[in-house]
Amino acid sequence: MIAVDHLGMQLQAGSHRVTILDDVTFQIPQKQIVAIVGPSGSGKSTLLGLLAGLDRPTHGSITIHGTDITALSESEMVSHRRQHIGYVFQSFHLIPTLTALENVALPLELNGDPGAMGRAKELLQAVELDDRQQHYPVQLSGGEQQRVAVARAFSTKPPVLFADEPTGNLDSATGELVIHLLFRLNQDHGSTMVLVTHDTALANRTQRVISLRDGRIHTDSMTES
Repeated sequence: MIAVDHLGMQLQAGSHRVTILDDVTFQIPQKQIVAIVGPSGSGKSTLLGLLAGLDRPTHGSITIHGTDITALSESEMVSHRRQHIGYVFQSFHLIPTLTALENVALPLELNGDPGAMGRAKELLQAVELDDRQQHYPVQLSGGEQQRVAVARAFSTKPPVLFADEPTGNLDSATGELVIHLLFRLNQDHGSTMVLVTHDTALANRTQRVISLRDGRIHTDSMTES
């Protein structure tokens, strides 16, 4: 369960305070797949970053699986992310000096998992990159890098997965493949999944769509998928 209660985010711009999110409240049940949509500047990516603990809100709270993450210290937040959260970035964020295999295995190794490499190999096979394990990010196409990023996000079997515009830097055919793999892996793992996207077709494949406008929830509805 993800519970967001009266969440607000403001930033200082010169002498002015700019409101990015304003009194956002909602709940996401376990294993639900949700899309967050809205025009550029509506606060989508900011909201996702707050849910993942990558930033802290100005006010309000976020509770994930019974833990108020806004009350955690920085070290506690790092531990929480390692144990509970997977994240797929639009710009991949792979470590350039590590191979595809090493990138996927890294979260597991940080958790002290002795089976990290074996698990990483299984996931790369699942995203159809079995033959690219020893390639570095610079040797991979954008679509291949995003598939590595998807595999890495699922490596620790996180109960919650966030994806910020996972197809934003990909052509339509490659994006469709990445989305197919993302949904298939999520079905296998049973994670709660929250996607930020401009892609209406992708949003309609989720179970629920939350639309933001000017930092507030504009609509919140179930889809027919």
